[in-house]
Amino acid sequence: MSAPPIRTLLVDDEVLARLALRQALATHPEVEVVGECGNAAEALQAIRHLQPGLLFLDIQMPGMDGFKLLRALSRETLPLVVFATAYGQHALRAFDADAIDYVLKPIDQARFDQAMARVKKHWRGLHAQGETEAAATGERYRQRLAVRVGEHSRVLAVADIDWIRADGNYVRIHAAGAAFLHRETLQGLLAALDPARFLRIHRGIVVNVERVREVHPLFGGNAEVILHDGTRLDLSRRFRAGARALLGLR
Repeated sequence: MSAPPIRTLLVDDEVLARLALRQALATHPEVEVVGECGNAAEALQAIRHLQPGLLFLDIQMPGMDGFKLLRALSRETLPLVVFATAYGQHALRAFDADAIDYVLKPIDQARFDQAMARVKKHWRGLHAQGETEAAATGERYRQRLAVRVGEHSRVLAVADIDWIRADGNYVRIHAAGAAFLHRETLQGLLAALDPARFLRIHRGIVVNVERVREVHPLFGGNAEVILHDGTRLDLSRRFRAGARALLGLR
């Protein structure tokens, strides 16, 4: 099973620059351009609505620049980022912002393809672990998960996971009273977990339904989920229907 298409958003205040990006991407069929934005304000809304996996981002734009745009995003909605700009002096800041790569305008196709090779390698890495483990065990859903702890890997039984929170392109897994940072997107990990056991209750939160003790309704259709260890988590209105079905709520 291959990695899903790379849903991509182009953000640049120049129409011709966005056109150049589309042309450069034409030789990369793994990429699906889902939208274009001419400024950071539009991009903020588009990222939250479209949830792209990759962002081509200009730096100098009217109003909010590219760096400020990234700082305005929550870690749960942060996609992979490639900066595309005419100003080479920002390269160090770009990598400090955890960008995958940095390409200069006008775009050189060979250099652009190098950047895309890095994007694809990273993208495949984010989605490969679950597929490899499922193939090795012959099971449909992942039963074990290897997380890095210092210089070694710790193998967690999936059944021991209490809850999971998105943390950018990582997830923070809470299990057995500890938290582990794991290099995988929440969406990618959730696809490999049994939906009868793991429930998404918020854009960036998944819980093991076996750990849920109580659900308290709040105003506006939201609710609060309380786990057996006392952890309190938000249940957003968007995911209330799924929780009602899986937890037997009325």
